[in-house]
Amino acid sequence: MSLAAETNESLARMSDMLIYSSMAVYTLAFFAHIAEWVLGGRSKVGRTAAALTAPAATPAQGVSVQVRTAGGTTVLDKPQVVTRSGAGARDVPDGPGAAGGTVKGDLYGRIAVSLTALAFLVEASGVIARAFSVQRAPWGNMYEFSTTFSTVAVGAYLGFLVAKKNVRWLGLPLVTTVLLDLGMAITWLKTPSDQLVPALDSYWLWIHVSTAIFCGAVFYLGAVATLLYLFRDSYENKLATGGNPGSFARSVLERLPSAASLDKFSYRVNAAIFPLWTFTIIAGAIWAGDAWGRYWGWDAKEVWSFITWVGYAAYLHARATAGWKGRKAAYIALIAFGCFLFNYYGVNIFVSSKHSYSGV
Repeated sequence: MSLAAETNESLARMSDMLIYSSMAVYTLAFFAHIAEWVLGGRSKVGRTAAALTAPAATPAQGVSVQVRTAGGTTVLDKPQVVTRSGAGARDVPDGPGAAGGTVKGDLYGRIAVSLTALAFLVEASGVIARAFSVQRAPWGNMYEFSTTFSTVAVGAYLGFLVAKKNVRWLGLPLVTTVLLDLGMAITWLKTPSDQLVPALDSYWLWIHVSTAIFCGAVFYLGAVATLLYLFRDSYENKLATGGNPGSFARSVLERLPSAASLDKFSYRVNAAIFPLWTFTIIAGAIWAGDAWGRYWGWDAKEVWSFITWVGYAAYLHARATAGWKGRKAAYIALIAFGCFLFNYYGVNIFVSSKHSYSGV
């Protein structure tokens, strides 16, 4: 075996070791996030619950106003001023977060974020080692795509935190799904390091697939926020109609941002990344023209990429249509993300297409 081959094999083994190590650190982060939710104090959560369940029609405290007239001074009661939010909206405060607003819970949360950042660095090192071992972009098959995808998703989450965005509530679902993604990758999708067929050996591999990975990672964050929005919206509806949610629902959902905040976050990330997804499809068509001599051939991967685009376009259009805002639009967003997942897993595993020859 040549020295270059031995070096590449050593790098491949190092990449595998780093991926396994990152899973170990992600597991520690998972338990730290659990501790944040379970051991965080309940006092501020209780105050938030009281604010949420306060009767909306409680009369405001009267304010006396003195009015001078020609014959003296008359005391009048200032009329109550009621400010109504837009149709379907509620003036509900955001919850205190997974930590419950206490020092102990916040400590566990900070530990969880630190461990997540450490795992991200270890996993990113594994992805880079894989790139050096194959001497190309490290996303030529489903195993490499999965490890890179989870790395980018965690990186996007940490980027929001660095930008001082209140998204720590994403930590637990994110780390959970990253562990599932990596578990599937090393169990069912693992393939040896190898070179691509000549048709895929192009600089468009760096452009097209990297943008697809980034779009999918951000779409994932938007999908988690959308799903949590549906739960939180149902919870707020129940409180508004005099319902009595269970203790588990109170403990979890009262700590999340309000439904309006979750809805706004999911809309903003989906709207921001949609133009880049459009570019991804265009870049794929240009690459197909170089590799196969045609820009569009209704291949399964091409079709489902376009269906995903239509789904998110329908979501953005629904948000601009008064009758389809809120839950209806959220359902469309989840369907669109489901199309993205099928495009990745379903098409690659169950459907024969030109994109399948790169291997699982």
